[in-house]
Order: sequence, then structure tokens, then C-alpha cells
Amino acid sequence: MGQSIEDFTIGVEEEYQIVNPETRELRQRAQRILRKAQATVGEDVTNELYLSQIEIGTPVCKTLGEVRAELVRLRSGVINAAQREGSRIVAAGTHPFSHWEDQAITPKPRYYGIAADFQQLAREQIIFGCHVHVGISDRELAIQVMNRALPWLAPLLALTGNSPFWLGMETGYSSYRTELFQRFPMAGTPHVLASRSEYDDLVTSLIETGSISEASKIYWDIRPSSHFETLEFRITDVCTSIDEAVMVAGLCRALVRTCYSHAERGLPIEYVRPELLRAAKWRASRYGLEGELIDVEARRAVPAAQLIKKFLEFLRPSLEETEEWDEIGTLVFETLDRGTGAKRQRDAYSQRGRFEDVVDLLIKETARDTES
Repeated sequence: MGQSIEDFTIGVEEEYQIVNPETRELRQRAQRILRKAQATVGEDVTNELYLSQIEIGTPVCKTLGEVRAELVRLRSGVINAAQREGSRIVAAGTHPFSHWEDQAITPKPRYYGIAADFQQLAREQIIFGCHVHVGISDRELAIQVMNRALPWLAPLLALTGNSPFWLGMETGYSSYRTELFQRFPMAGTPHVLASRSEYDDLVTSLIETGSISEASKIYWDIRPSSHFETLEFRITDVCTSIDEAVMVAGLCRALVRTCYSHAERGLPIEYVRPELLRAAKWRASRYGLEGELIDVEARRAVPAAQLIKKFLEFLRPSLEETEEWDEIGTLVFETLDRGTGAKRQRDAYSQRGRFEDVVDLLIKETARDTES
């Protein structure tokens, strides 16, 4: 009955920026780089909405060691392909200064459809995220796990804020990507759903009203995948370092396993008002780890480190069972100590007030550990 540890598989998708090494601006070279990258690492590299973006998706992984190895392999393949073409690769939620007006859409019917439907919202979607899939074969339990995971999405976002700059401006946000993306009508944090049938009925209603064409057009922060037997976390910015990406994957799987156990045992859902969840998410996108976050269970603001430690303790039994406590705990505390990608970007900018220095830092950090 239920899933074994091995059944909670992991898949990670990362969206990257293509940049010009001279000007450090975004560059429309996805088609050229894609051909070169696929020749070495296969079909796990794909297009994204704009020609200045490129995406990787790991194969199904059973351990964090496999996740790390696949991220090294795929990042290396994309970085090397870009270098052979004369470009560089950056992993960050937004580009510090390139303008959306200068970006060309990828010439595919799916992307033309998004542009036609969403108009200005689509034109400004020069953003880059990380999506983590965790395997759940029981579609009913996937909904119950999603319900229970909602209170912990904001701490995940706070740990991964990596988009403080937009159009050459300091936004004041740790994850400005979050604010850009949640303007989409089908984005944001879902409400608690009573059952899989309620979710299916919602999808049917959205399709019948012409709001979406199919289930994959629901862009929630966490959602049941429409193509795989997984629960997909979509709330985080893409992480600059491989260590951070592994941290996110480990936290997401531990959260799924913990909530799955609670659902199987019939433990009640800790219901949180959607307005409070929205406030918690906004606080995480605004401040990251640099201020107070909202403990939605206690209904009060607390120092960010305090909430992150509470999150980690909530996941500890699962992490210990998979023998990942030491690795994930260490990575989380390292992030608390050195700060998020947003903080490191700001630190780089503060030295000389040059966004080019920020891009140079991101190029270096994105490629770090890819030669192992």
C-alpha cells in the first residue's frame, strides 16, 4: 500500500538566459545553441518562449546524486554549445537590464498562441524559473499532498529569490520574477481542493469557458502535471548554482513525502486562508531572507531564518529516512549564511554600480562545478 521511497522520483527543469559576452545583453541565439547542445546531450534541451531562452529537463531521477549528475551534464552541454557559438549561459530569474522590447519570440505555434492570447503580459515574460517534478502515481493523493504543501511554498520561494533587477532598475524585490509571472490569469497559488474530481471539474470548466485550451495551461505555483504522474513545483526562480538547484529538488521531494504520509494517515489539513497565503508569498518575493516572513500556521511575522529552520524541521523525518538530512540541511544553512542569488547579485552591483559585473558573476556561478 502506498509508495516506496524509490517511487518518489525527481525531475528538474531549468530555464537559462543566453547572453552576449561583450555587451552582456540577452542574445537571440537559441536555435543555433539548441542544435549544438542536442548533438551532445540529446533531447533533454529544448526551446522556450523567446529566442534568448533555452531550457533543460533532467531524465527521471531516483536520488539527489542522480539529480546533481544530470544537472552537471546538461548545464555543461548547454554552456559548451553556447561558448562554441560565441555566447554565454546565465541562470537567474530575470536579466538585470535587457529590455523585453528587444526579444524575439520562438517561431512555434504554441508560442505564437501564448503571444496572441496574452499580448502585453506575454511580451514582458522574459523570466526564468526552476520546476521540480516529484513522482506520485495516485492522482487522488496528489491533490491531497498539494493541499498540505501550500503553507510551505513561501519558504521555498524565500530561499531561491534570484531576480532583484529588471530593465536596469533595482526592483526592491528578491524575486521580481514572481511579481511578473503572477499577473497571468492562471498563475498563482491554488486553493484547497476537496478531491481529484473537483480538480478535474475545474479543468473542464476552464476549458469549456475558453479560459484554457488544456490542463497544462494552468500555471499554478504547484500543480498536478498534465503529462506525467507527478506533482510539479513551479514557484522558484531558477537557481544560479547547482548546489541551490539540488537543495530545491531535495526540499520539494521531502515536502511531498511528508505531506503524502500525512494524507495516507488521514491527518487533517491545516487550512490557511488564501489571503494569508498570498500575503506570505508576497513577503517572500519582496524580502527573500532579508527580513521577516509570515508563519502562516502561527499567524505572525517571524525572522526569515526562524521560519526556514521550522520548515527544515518539518521535513527532517523524511530527509533522515532518505539519508539526505546532512546534505540538504547543510545546503539550507549555507544559503542562510551567504544569502540568496538576489543578495549576491546586489553585492556584485554595489561594488562599482555596473550591471555588467552582475552578469559576469552569474556567468561564473552558473558554470561552477559543471566540469566535474
